Amino acid sequence: MSNSQNICVRVDHVTKSFQRGSEKVEVLNGLSLQVPVGEFLGLMGPSGSGKTTLLNLIAGLDQPTSGSVWVGDTEISHLSESQLAAWRTRNLGFVFQFYHLLPVLTAYQNVELPLLLLPLSASQRKQQVLTALDIVGLSDRLHHRPGQLSGGQQQRVGIARAIVTDPALIVADEPTGDLDAKSAEEILNLLCELRTQLKKTIVMVTHDPRAAARADRVLHLDKGRLVEKDQASH
Repeated sequence: MSNSQNICVRVDHVTKSFQRGSEKVEVLNGLSLQVPVGEFLGLMGPSGSGKTTLLNLIAGLDQPTSGSVWVGDTEISHLSESQLAAWRTRNLGFVFQFYHLLPVLTAYQNVELPLLLLPLSASQRKQQVLTALDIVGLSDRLHHRPGQLSGGQQQRVGIARAIVTDPALIVADEPTGDLDAKSAEEILNLLCELRTQLKKTIVMVTHDPRAAARADRVLHLDKGRLVEKDQASH
């Protein structure tokens, strides 16, 4: 674990396979990856290449068949379900393609949800929610429900929810996939700001070359392996 303080995510020789009927499907094949602290990493690749599987392993939403996944100095690949849930609450923000907001809750209440799992007072929660909504530029939409917001605004609420616990790592799965070009551009600007202003480490899966172009580094997955961008284009 030398210089681990400079590495946010370390994936070591990870394989992930699923049983489909009688056959075993290898999704990730001995994959290794390091993401330095404060990097904005883009992951691209065709459908079925293993991008989302890799993202879910980094996010602690799934566990590898073999190999290890470290985030900071925690090996999350060997945590129990309850340990993982507690770890995610404090250390990880997840941004989804389709927002996953609760329609009956206001923007404020949606952003507050992760904080309800932490030992915070109501006034501490309020301060963190207002700060997160301010960062994403939605201070004037606190009491709007998702149905009263545009797609781009809903994704901003999703990002506010992802950062409200002040996690070191943000993972984003096709965060612009459901947005028009202008809203997508605004969301990408926001992600870049989180990296530069708040020093967040971001791992983003995307199909969109314009989104990938905003990342510091782009890696391509193909059949469960990582290929460097210049290799992938030949």
